Amino acid sequence: MPSEIIINANPWETRVALVENNVLVEPFIEHKKDKGILGNVYKGVVIRVLPGMQAAFVDIGLEKAGFLYVADVDSKEALGEHDNLMEEVDINSSLVNGTQPDTMKEIEHPEATNIPIEELLQEGQEILVQISKNPIGSKGVRLTTYITIPGRYLVAMPTINQIGISRRIESEEERERLRNIVMELKPANSGYIIRTASEGRQREELQNDTLYLEKLWRNLKEKAKNTGGPSLIYRDLDLILRTVRDLVSKDVEHVIIDNEEAFNHCLEFTQSYLPHLQKNIKLYEGQGNIFQAYGFELELGRAMGREIWLKSGGNITIDQTEALTTIDVNTGKFVGKRNLEDTILKTNMEAVKEIVCQIRLRNIGGLIIIDFIDMEKESHKEMVYNALEQALKSDRTQTTILKISELGLVEMTRKRVRDSLSRILCEPCPYCEERGHIKSARTVCYEIFREIKRISLGGLKQKILLNANPSVADQLLDEESEYLEGLEKSLSTQIIIKADPNIHQEHFEVLTV
Repeated sequence: MPSEIIINANPWETRVALVENNVLVEPFIEHKKDKGILGNVYKGVVIRVLPGMQAAFVDIGLEKAGFLYVADVDSKEALGEHDNLMEEVDINSSLVNGTQPDTMKEIEHPEATNIPIEELLQEGQEILVQISKNPIGSKGVRLTTYITIPGRYLVAMPTINQIGISRRIESEEERERLRNIVMELKPANSGYIIRTASEGRQREELQNDTLYLEKLWRNLKEKAKNTGGPSLIYRDLDLILRTVRDLVSKDVEHVIIDNEEAFNHCLEFTQSYLPHLQKNIKLYEGQGNIFQAYGFELELGRAMGREIWLKSGGNITIDQTEALTTIDVNTGKFVGKRNLEDTILKTNMEAVKEIVCQIRLRNIGGLIIIDFIDMEKESHKEMVYNALEQALKSDRTQTTILKISELGLVEMTRKRVRDSLSRILCEPCPYCEERGHIKSARTVCYEIFREIKRISLGGLKQKILLNANPSVADQLLDEESEYLEGLEKSLSTQIIIKADPNIHQEHFEVLTV
């Protein structure tokens, strides 16, 4: 389906919108203060080995130690020996969230043995590890010693002698062609994942990718050799460049960026590495916040709500907890025109589309329970299930779905590849003893920055008066002070901040004086 990518770039954050048929389907947000670490490679130091859990904790220089399970330890590398075992696997990779997609769990490591972790690792040992899973909630990062490095068409697996092929490449003839090319190009005792973007590409393009990745791996190993742990060895690209590398396909008509510096940076990247994509990169010619111009601010605000109304008058209610997410479908104000069963079917069918939209928009992962309105007819249950299954095919994230139960419940799981939208933008609510969530002080700060930039289009006076909650004011004057000063300088104005405890944390007032 035709799609485009809209990018709102600011010094404090980058926001990317994947748009399909003029509808926002997936947002990606990266705060510069919390820049993504998924896929980063570190020289780590083993600080604790747990034989009872067959796991180890590794210090990589972050606030919390990383968790390394024995299945994620390359035993051949640890024991200093590798063989020529070759296996072929199918994978479905989507890397914009980082460099660890559905790879390591779906590829059976050929080097895996039954060697206990206490024989592979010792406390104080330095090892090369990669972050395979971001910290979620109170949990630290998940680590692996099986390093993967993404390119445009391939993902290098320097320590795994395998060839993986994206399941999205359906033609057996094309799969065989790509497999044969990569088999000829790959170095001995290493492997590659053939990404969806490689479909239809010629040998020369794939070879350029292998040369780039091999050079990157040599440089990475050399740096690791000359660096003590814990230390960062390799950092993946920023969100904008990852987006261009991973999301721009033949279906993407445009990548529109509203920041000239980011636009030029993106052009330099594509010119040196992906020249055929240069024609897709555009600079936004309008004024102000591109997300607001496209109506995405409203959509993101709607995605923060608990209740979503359907066009018919029905509604769905979404409740997220640590363990699972529940989605409840109700007829609401919709009374139908014929009989109750038809009303229920129409509401459930309408809800299916909105549920999948909200799951992608909010990036809900883990266990999801959908409570459809009870249907008596088995044919109606089958229609709703088939509609849900079909709608989920557009989701790039791996999902598993079970049939509708007798109680009208659907159980499904969706792979957690990054924090949900609410975790990125919200924090536990102090007003209700943390039973709910409100926008975090940082999120409100960035809303203030965008509002100041918006009103500056009409011409600013010498001073701006900002009334905000004390927690927001403290954040502005402390962690966000650099961006605040930069905004004052770029707009040639003075921003006066007044902390008002009577103002809700999510609210603020911007006045020109």
